[in-house]
Amino acid sequence: MNFKNITASVEQYYSQKIKTHGISPQGVDWNSQESQFLRFDQLLKICNHHSQFSINDFGCGYGALAEYLINQNYSFQYYGYDISDLMLNQARNKFGIVNNHISFTDQISKVPESDYTVASGIFNVKQDTSTSDWESYLLATLEDISNLSRLGFAFNILTKYSDEEKMRPDLYYGDPCFLFDYCKTNFSRNVAILHDYDLYEFTVIVRT
Repeated sequence: MNFKNITASVEQYYSQKIKTHGISPQGVDWNSQESQFLRFDQLLKICNHHSQFSINDFGCGYGALAEYLINQNYSFQYYGYDISDLMLNQARNKFGIVNNHISFTDQISKVPESDYTVASGIFNVKQDTSTSDWESYLLATLEDISNLSRLGFAFNILTKYSDEEKMRPDLYYGDPCFLFDYCKTNFSRNVAILHDYDLYEFTVIVRT
């Protein structure tokens, strides 16, 4: 299946967000910095915090995770990937074109295999894409993420257990039971679902 129409729609959506809101949680479609950091905390449970590691940020936006890693005093090599040039321009302006442990690209072929890969929020906004096509895109993207990850990967997604009256047709709500089974069956026997941090979403941790 060709996902060019989906990725073009996603790129347009997030480029408009950063154009409207600039470098801020709203610029990557989050409500607040507090919730953004809470998501980072869950995703980074995949990492061994006591030693240096390399990490791919798949859908990096303006590089908020890189800044978070710096502020938390992690020892890391960071590679940010995004399909929005506007996002990447903001990231490069923030961290510099040349940085010995932080880099950004819009080409998946230039994303190296790293210890870990994380993806925050990239599966939420399907817009007018059909649910079946979006799910095909999601699973294909997980294959890409898995192939880039030596020790494991983590991603988050809105939950189908959200309050029904607040659910929107342009958003995708994942089934944690399905994704647990899919990741166990296709990627690793070591899979965890984190669904206990008081947001209408869950995080999947896959240790390979």
